[in-house]
Amino acid sequence: MTKRRRRRPEQIVKLLQEGDAMLTAGRMLGEVLQKLEVKESTWQRWKKQFGGMKSDEAKRLKELEVENRRLKELLAESELDKRILKEALEGNY
Repeated sequence: MTKRRRRRPEQIVKLLQEGDAMLTAGRMLGEVLQKLEVKESTWQRWKKQFGGMKSDEAKRLKELEVENRRLKELLAESELDKRILKEALEGNY
């Protein structure tokens, strides 16, 4: 079993570009995947998520996803605080 690797978005974009270049040069998909050390499902997921992006765009996308997740958590906490205060004011505690 191979060790699972975590790749940064800019690394993924670079691998996608390398893989596309190899495919264009006439290599088979299996060869490309073996050379890049990824599974076909991973390749397809990367193509769907990062296809056509440049490294800096992929990095920015990842940063925005992290920021979005943080803001959603803050909003959920705020809504919970509002509900608790509302119930306390109504005397339903």
